[in-house]
Amino acid sequence: MTITSILRDQKERTRFLRFSVVGAIGAVVDFGSFHVLESVVGVKAVWASVFSFTAAITSNFIWNRFWTYPDSRSKSVYNQLVTFFFVNIIGLVIRTPIFVLLESPLRDLFDRLEFLPVGLINADRLGYTFALGVAVVVVMFWNFFVNRYWTYNDIE
Repeated sequence: MTITSILRDQKERTRFLRFSVVGAIGAVVDFGSFHVLESVVGVKAVWASVFSFTAAITSNFIWNRFWTYPDSRSKSVYNQLVTFFFVNIIGLVIRTPIFVLLESPLRDLFDRLEFLPVGLINADRLGYTFALGVAVVVVMFWNFFVNRYWTYNDIE
């Protein structure tokens, strides 16, 4: 499966769009829990990112299993869960260095902007959010293609 096959095949387009919607829900879970852990609980940003990622992939597995790939039932839910988590752990390994490499320069960039309001929206929060956003988009493509070929390879 390639990007071209997704564009040509209606079923694959629908799956990719559903996967993207599930990913958006996961992003809300991810970003929301990240900001609560980092700003309210006081967890260091890198660890908050790891914990928020875990919450998001749990949500994503449930949504993908029952909505994106409802026709994928020849494998047990346990088998798919383990495979899905494994693919996503590799995604975390891809995501974490991207986040770490981008968050400090982005915080510095936003710190130089004089128009930022004071309060909840500050240079740190924007830097973390944009770094997390870039990392999430990169990992979304990894997750879709690997999960489609491996976790949910029992569908046509």
